[in-house]
Amino acid sequence: MTSTRLLLLPLLTPTGAATITAASRLSSSPSPSSSSSSSSSSFSLKVSGPQTLFTRKPWLCGKRHQAIGCLKIEDGNEVQMFGSDDEFGSQLPTQAQTIVEGSGAVLVSEYKPAPDVDYLQELLAIQQQGPRNIGFFGTRNMGFMHQELIEILSYAMVITKNHIFTSGASGTNAAVIRGALRAERPELLTVILPQSLKKQPPESQELLSKVKNVIEKPHNDHLPLIEASRLCNMDIISQVQQVICFAFHDSRLLMETCQEAKNMRKIVTLFYLD
Repeated sequence: MTSTRLLLLPLLTPTGAATITAASRLSSSPSPSSSSSSSSSSFSLKVSGPQTLFTRKPWLCGKRHQAIGCLKIEDGNEVQMFGSDDEFGSQLPTQAQTIVEGSGAVLVSEYKPAPDVDYLQELLAIQQQGPRNIGFFGTRNMGFMHQELIEILSYAMVITKNHIFTSGASGTNAAVIRGALRAERPELLTVILPQSLKKQPPESQELLSKVKNVIEKPHNDHLPLIEASRLCNMDIISQVQQVICFAFHDSRLLMETCQEAKNMRKIVTLFYLD
């Protein structure tokens, strides 16, 4: 049973008195013995009189945001109405936020970016601290000082029991092979050629004669070198967990190789020489 009570507040105005007309309607029949009203009621209030002013004061009432609407008449009397704050479209903080952040805090949805997959993979690799299969790629056009640094890096990777995969070209690949051979662990070095050994330059053939694991691809001899190298790089990527590349920004094939490795969720470490 629901009931409604109509409360008329007297407005004491000596001159120019304002009049208030209120109407209330409930969906169910009223009961004189009930002291509570249903939330499905509709309430309308008319105020007639000169110089009316409407103000609103936000309140926190229990678990629900409420607002008080005040109608001020010219003589200073007020009529106050309680209503849901949702009707006004404002967004108030919770009680906990009010204590921590202050009363001026507003609830704003926080944007949470997706985690960086590359960073998480590198962090996981650091935590594992175990031997990995590492693929080395790089440009042929490389100075002597850069080649020395790559030799040292390759040597360090092999003595820490990592398995090195590379190709047989000059420049970066030759430096990787020389560094790995210095570690005297021939089983941890694998060279995959884009074509047959006879297709390699004479200086590369001499260096490759010292490598135990050399994989030739004579079935690609009819292909242009750029296409054979692309297939060779994809083969190396499929066998490693990490890729280390030395390239210039305009090294198209090497950039494609690194992007393909990223797409395959490999750890990619790219060194730019320019």
